[in-house]
Amino acid sequence: MDLKIVLLGPPGSGKGTQTERLVAEFGFTKISTGDLLREAVRNGTELGVKAKGFMDAGKLVPDDLVVGLIREKLKGLKGGVLLDGFPRSLEQAQKLEEFFNVEMAVDLEVNPEVLIRRLTERRSCRACNSVFHLEFNPPKKAGSCDKCGGELYQRSDDTEKVVRERFTTYTERTAPLTEYYRKKGVLKSVDGMGAIDDVYKRIAAVIKTARK
Repeated sequence: MDLKIVLLGPPGSGKGTQTERLVAEFGFTKISTGDLLREAVRNGTELGVKAKGFMDAGKLVPDDLVVGLIREKLKGLKGGVLLDGFPRSLEQAQKLEEFFNVEMAVDLEVNPEVLIRRLTERRSCRACNSVFHLEFNPPKKAGSCDKCGGELYQRSDDTEKVVRERFTTYTERTAPLTEYYRKKGVLKSVDGMGAIDDVYKRIAAVIKTARK
């Protein structure tokens, strides 16, 4: 499938999980800004060296660098593309439009309070990094990893205070993208609540309908 898609949704909405399943079924090339940055730094490319300077200083990598990495990655690519984690602002969307024609923007609509509960109840293993959820995927023994017996803990970015701050940032910077893509006539809103399989079926149905 040669569709060019961006997947939108707040933190904890399951974009990463759904992206992997879409890649497996439809054969999309996934472009993740996080992956691109790590690859460029590892390979020591010109853009990677510049990006590393910002990352080492604990600063956000400027839009121009991220856009440059995406532009490089897209060169020569054929078939469908699924953008994961980009764009995150109107400015990024406008820069992306200069060389990438977004044919569909899928927006996962979710209840913020439910997502906050999802995120704050995650627990990670200190030893093997396995992730559990106190409600949806609880460990067999409280506080202990099923896989290695390591101690489970709550990551600092999963505390309620930090999660709410992330939502505030999302609302201010990223949520306006839905209106941007709506005006362009490419926005598809999908109910992001419920079981992972159910949400996936809704996204897949929207994509299949677009190519009939």
